Amino acid sequence: MATLHIDRLLETVVKQGASDLHLTVGRPPVIRLQGQLRSLETKVLGPDDTVALMKAITPERNQQELQEEGGTDFAFAFGDAGRFRVAIFKQKGNTALVLRLIPSRLLTFDEIGLPDICRALCRRPRGLFLVTGPTGSGKTTTLATMLDYINTNFDRHIVTMEDPIEYYHSHKKSLVNQREIGNDVPSFSEALRRVLRQDPDVILVGEFRDLETIGAGIAAAETGHLVFSTLHTTGCQGTINRIIDAFPHEQQEQIRVQLSTNLLASLSQALLPRNPKGMVAAYEFMVNTPAISNLIRENKTFRIDSAIQTGKKFGMQLLDEHLWNLYEAGTVYAEDAVDRSKNPGAMQDKIDAHARGMDVSGMGGPDDEKKEPTLRTS
Repeated sequence: MATLHIDRLLETVVKQGASDLHLTVGRPPVIRLQGQLRSLETKVLGPDDTVALMKAITPERNQQELQEEGGTDFAFAFGDAGRFRVAIFKQKGNTALVLRLIPSRLLTFDEIGLPDICRALCRRPRGLFLVTGPTGSGKTTTLATMLDYINTNFDRHIVTMEDPIEYYHSHKKSLVNQREIGNDVPSFSEALRRVLRQDPDVILVGEFRDLETIGAGIAAAETGHLVFSTLHTTGCQGTINRIIDAFPHEQQEQIRVQLSTNLLASLSQALLPRNPKGMVAAYEFMVNTPAISNLIRENKTFRIDSAIQTGKKFGMQLLDEHLWNLYEAGTVYAEDAVDRSKNPGAMQDKIDAHARGMDVSGMGGPDDEKKEPTLRTS
């Protein structure tokens, strides 16, 4: 009964195009559809229901980890419809599950609206490409799209280390080996320690989680590999600061120099409901030009936003600029543009002025950023 039940729930997620399925005691199953939570019209789940649903899909190893650690993560294939990434955890002594749908079809650059220059950066033989943003902002999908582009067009050896493996990549023009943390290798740092002996051209590190992983990732880029990774930061300036601040004070100068020479680009993204349906990504994009490289090296990251605004010819843009363009085009709703923006007050003022028919072309420029006292962090 439980197997049939979980299959029916997963089919509902796939058919409705939901991103997540939540199973917790005291509520019917809940799906996340276009960013909103919606209860399904089925029975309210009891403690035995969530345990039975968990056992229907969870490998023995993960059930043991749930008992010992109070939580576990894994992924599994659901026919041809896609894969599900599963987080199981204890709450109030009961079992709760969250399943995220990973579609089986890889998207193209055009479909997810990536800046054109990303194609050129994917050709580069070495360097660090960071994709950042909050959980659920589509970082995994963006990285999968870039890896698929390399896999389709170039002969490279791609090694990924993921927790868990989400998108499966088949061998195309490239050779792809995917290592799952906890299954194929104990940790990101251990996987990175060994990867340089595996003759890789392209390395994907699922997440820059800790000091050791960040250091090893930057070192891999420095030794002649193209390295992709993610962080949970918002904005390109915040990403640089977060990496440098992860290191002890006496190492920060060296890391600034390494980052300034090895960083290729930083792409920060947010996912918003599209008008009238679907989802759309807004991007902040920074290419590491000589000017930006100097700002990183000289610890003047508070000037990065201004440098992004003057770097439009390289395809650079600030997140709030892209959000404004999406709002002005009628692609997203005003409240979503304000909620996702880095400077919500300025975004709201601009939207209000636009609604009153005022000229807003001069609002929200780099001078506004310079007046922001919070940016002067050095």
